Amino acid sequence: MPFPAPHSHHFLGEDHQRNERRVWLVIALTASMMFVEIIAGSVYGSMALVADGWHMSTHAGAMLITALAYGYARRNANNPRFAFGTGKLGDLAGFASAIILALIALLIGYESLVRLANPIPISFEQAIAVAVAGLLINLISAWLLKDDHSHHHGHAHHHDHDHNHGDHPQSKDNNLRAAYIHVLADALTSVLAIVALLLGRSYGWLWADPLMGVVGAVVIARWSWGLIRDSGSVLLDAPAEANDVRQEIRKALDVTRDVIQDLHVWQVGPGHFAAIVSIGSFSPNTVEAYKALLLPIHELSHVTVEVEKLARSTSAIAKA
Repeated sequence: MPFPAPHSHHFLGEDHQRNERRVWLVIALTASMMFVEIIAGSVYGSMALVADGWHMSTHAGAMLITALAYGYARRNANNPRFAFGTGKLGDLAGFASAIILALIALLIGYESLVRLANPIPISFEQAIAVAVAGLLINLISAWLLKDDHSHHHGHAHHHDHDHNHGDHPQSKDNNLRAAYIHVLADALTSVLAIVALLLGRSYGWLWADPLMGVVGAVVIARWSWGLIRDSGSVLLDAPAEANDVRQEIRKALDVTRDVIQDLHVWQVGPGHFAAIVSIGSFSPNTVEAYKALLLPIHELSHVTVEVEKLARSTSAIAKA
């Protein structure tokens, strides 16, 4: 079969540019709060506020990875150097952010254990005021980054190397998710800090603050592991969603005279999957006919179909 006409491998997630703008806005909010905490802590002599300010700087830095990845993927979406586009760059950035998040969890846990063993005086009123302000910023940031796109209207367009440029109901943007988890982690530490500070101010429980820090570190570490697992599986071409797409392909091509000899499915971007299907048959249909059977599978954005006519002497065929 002749090669198809040149075509795009634009596999970026929907709302890519919107998400990019929102991440930059959140970075600005986080950096502003970071400077407020560092300056306030220096003026009021509160090392806790200074430390929290530098803690926020690590989240701002991690979200900078998210924003830069969005920009690079957008600018190089049609760069022929990338065989299947830049849709998976967000998963690479998400994986890097998850590693940073895990390191943050370790640092918070270590510092909390040190302070649990050696409590230090706390300026409760000032610390509570800044913690509440930080929580408000984090809640606004979380609202900006929440992926609330709840409905999709897709359409399929297939040719020799097929593309579905519509929307995908199972889209998962691990790059945006990484930024969202960083914001949630900050919000969680703020909530736990406020509770601990109120307990410390009311009952003199200085140990409550580092104890809440340990709890926060455990929760953040769990979030980090989930992001590492999901983004890493996409990078290794083993996302859980691919199993569902694979089953849909098998159902769509379930005809008695044909057999799937080989099948590969992998993710090429948020909500975009590619597939290579090798079909063997004693009386094969056309490639276009097989592709038509795959049209309802909206997650498929790039499909290659190979058809082999089997000799009548073939006794058995093992399904892929």
